[in-house]
Amino acid sequence: MLKKLLGALALSLTCTLALASEGGAHLDRTPDRITELAALQNGAKLFVNYCLNCHSANAMRYNKLMDLGLSEDDIKKNLLFTREKVGDLMTIAMTPEDAKKWFGAAPPDLSVIARAKSTNFGPSGVDYIYTYLRTFYRDSTKKTGWNNVVFPSVGMPNALWQLEGPRSFTDIEVHQVADAQGNEQWQRTTTVYDAAGIPTVKTEVLKDYTGEATRVTRFDSADAKTFSKFESDVADLSNFLGWMAEPGQLLRKQIGVWVMLFLFLFLFVAIRMNAAYWKHVR
Repeated sequence: MLKKLLGALALSLTCTLALASEGGAHLDRTPDRITELAALQNGAKLFVNYCLNCHSANAMRYNKLMDLGLSEDDIKKNLLFTREKVGDLMTIAMTPEDAKKWFGAAPPDLSVIARAKSTNFGPSGVDYIYTYLRTFYRDSTKKTGWNNVVFPSVGMPNALWQLEGPRSFTDIEVHQVADAQGNEQWQRTTTVYDAAGIPTVKTEVLKDYTGEATRVTRFDSADAKTFSKFESDVADLSNFLGWMAEPGQLLRKQIGVWVMLFLFLFLFVAIRMNAAYWKHVR
């Protein structure tokens, strides 16, 4: 039985690592602010102002934000802009039919998006969101005018572009292609998207290259200070989405610590009782 369990665990790890290596961008680690109420409050404000126009959060009520230290008046004054009440769900006015007509597909509900994007033994969904929101770049060849490194050809435009500031994007890819005679050769393609999304492509043949296929991406911000503030806001927003996916996680972790302490104490007592019980046998 133990061998079967170990085998299943090994298979699970193998599959997870294989999925991680098959493709997709590297996911950056999100600054951990899940216990910082000020950061979560800022994330809630950003979510309501920039995300809740298209994305709903049907499993969350506004009054649940009081767990983050906000009062009912704070929620009414700063997070409610129409006729919603504090006890209402975070819904949107846009219907799925209109969303499909305008965007090609209805934007997903974000109530548990952080849990949905989590992987076993890998990056968390919060890391996915953090990296995704920071890797939009202008691309004039797309209908929305935007593209994304984590989710190529995504149908969503960059909702946070005003906070981000102008940036250029460089994509350097080394790959094999067939020449006119059908022979495979290595080629490096460098594509630079300026701040307006106009691409410039440069291709060169690597005659003596003996490595493997690689891809390197780089962003260059026109205003480093603005982008640093943007990254901090994205971290707050990502942590808020992580909290929203499981509002009780902090209490669960605290209870877990006390449970483990109790079990260790019980183990110590059990060991001492066992020693005392069998003392006369020895």
